Amino acid sequence: MPSRQSYGADPAQFAELTLPDGEPRGAAIVVHGGFWKPEYGIEYARPLVASLAADGWAVWAVEYRRGAGAEATLADVAAAISACPAGPGPRVAIGHSAGGHLAVWAASQDVGLTHVVAQAGVLDLRSAHDDRLGGGAVERFLGHAPGPADAGVDPLQQVPLDVPVWCVHAVDDEDVPISQSRTYVATARAAGAEASLLEVEGDHFTVIDPASAAWASTTAWLRSLR
Repeated sequence: MPSRQSYGADPAQFAELTLPDGEPRGAAIVVHGGFWKPEYGIEYARPLVASLAADGWAVWAVEYRRGAGAEATLADVAAAISACPAGPGPRVAIGHSAGGHLAVWAASQDVGLTHVVAQAGVLDLRSAHDDRLGGGAVERFLGHAPGPADAGVDPLQQVPLDVPVWCVHAVDDEDVPISQSRTYVATARAAGAEASLLEVEGDHFTVIDPASAAWASTTAWLRSLR
C-alpha cells in the first residue's frame, strides 16, 4: 500500500510513495496529466504505480495544485520532485500529457533528475496554444497567450537540457498530436541534447495503459538505466 506524504500545507501538495519488494533499482516519479485542470488528479498516475513497483522501482506519484496558475503548479512539481526520498540509482520523472510538460520542465530545474520519460507530452506551448489543445488549456494555465516571456516554462524553448528525454507518443493521438514530440526531439537533437522518440500505435491513453505494448517498451527502457 502506498504511504501518503505531504510536501506543503495545501491539500493538493502531497505524493504517494510505493516501495518494491527488496532494494529499489531507483526512483520513478510519476506526474499525471489532465491539461493542468482541477478536475484531473493523481488518479491518472496510479495505474502505472503497481507495474513500476513490481519492476523494482520506488514510485513517487505526485499530486500538485491545478487551476491555480502556472507559478503555483510549477513550484509544486519542483518541490514534490525535490522531496522524493533519495536513494541509489536513477531518478526518473515519468509524465503523461501535461504531466509530460511538467516532467520535462522539471529537468531544467535543480531537482536531481537523471532521466525523463514524456508520454504524449505537451512540449511546445506555442503550437499547443495555436492548436487549441485542451480547449485553450495553455492560455488558462499561463493566464495569457504564450509569448517570449514564457520561454522559461516552455520545454521546446528550454533545449538543450543536460537530462536525457525519452518521448513515447501514439501516432493516432487526437488529444496531443504526435507533432509535439516530433518537433521537440528534432529541436533538442539539433541543439546537442540527448532525446529520442518511440512512436507507437494507439491513442492518447495507450501510453499509460499498463497492458499495452507501449508501456512494455517503456518499462524495458527503464530497466536499461543505470
